[in-house]
Amino acid sequence: MQIEPIFLTPVFQERIWGGTKLADEFGYSIPSAHTGECWAVSAHPNGQTVVKNGPFQGMTLGQLWEERHDLFGRFPADRFPLLTKILDANADLSVQVHPDDAYAQEHENGEFGKTECWYIIDCKQGAQLVYGHHAKTKEELKEMMENGQWDKLLRKIPIKPGDFFYVPSGTIHALCEGTLVLETQQSSDTTYRVYDYDRVDSNGKKRELHLDKALDVITVPHRDADIHESVAKVDDAIITTFIECDYFGVQKWEINGSANLEQTKHFLIVSILDGKGQLISEGRAYDLTKGDHFILPYQFGRFSVKGTLKAIASWPRP
Repeated sequence: MQIEPIFLTPVFQERIWGGTKLADEFGYSIPSAHTGECWAVSAHPNGQTVVKNGPFQGMTLGQLWEERHDLFGRFPADRFPLLTKILDANADLSVQVHPDDAYAQEHENGEFGKTECWYIIDCKQGAQLVYGHHAKTKEELKEMMENGQWDKLLRKIPIKPGDFFYVPSGTIHALCEGTLVLETQQSSDTTYRVYDYDRVDSNGKKRELHLDKALDVITVPHRDADIHESVAKVDDAIITTFIECDYFGVQKWEINGSANLEQTKHFLIVSILDGKGQLISEGRAYDLTKGDHFILPYQFGRFSVKGTLKAIASWPRP
């Protein structure tokens, strides 16, 4: 049987900071004007994407992982390891931090930790994000948090479309208003909220903070991740490899014409961020358009992509 790309139907999550860009930019049918997250490729229990084509149509990604582990090269993990999202930060996200695997295993019912990365799809003029902090010791960090010295504590960085940020567990971070981001992360939904601008929800309640756990896991002092991007030209494609860390590798594909490529990983996750084209494999053509998300399974082998498009590709690392 021919191995086909596995196209997936996203799941949407409403958030206090969400907006309508997921509909405006990608044409998705969203649940409300406060839709913050498109879970594009997910087998997490809090939001499972569903296969929309081929022999596995109608199965959740989690089911497919359990029943056809061969499609994922029998990747050595007890659950699907990654989660791909698109985030619409219509307002500032809370300042937060994520635990590593060891802390999450112990304190979050066996959940994965959460190391993630961001590709800035679009942002407003003058946009910035929170990335790291200025405290030198845990004591100084605790004191500044307790005294609400957020302007002094938080490190803010200007951003522009096309920027890439690696956010290891333990890093204080927040997306800010007017930012559209593709996020690649470990398959985890564990977040420790540090500061939420004293916002209240529709019932007039502030959202819960998790300061004790946050203090346990925040890296002090902050260290910028050491990443080395590389760029390669393959036929009519420019392929930028942003990172290969302990959990995932991430590339950007910019194709204008035709490129012959090969899937050599356990599996490859691809998200089309702009443009359109076709993926051609063993004589069959699959249409690709902005907002599509799919998986190329194990031993998919050689294929070509034709058209004008921009995509983010990611893969798990054992």
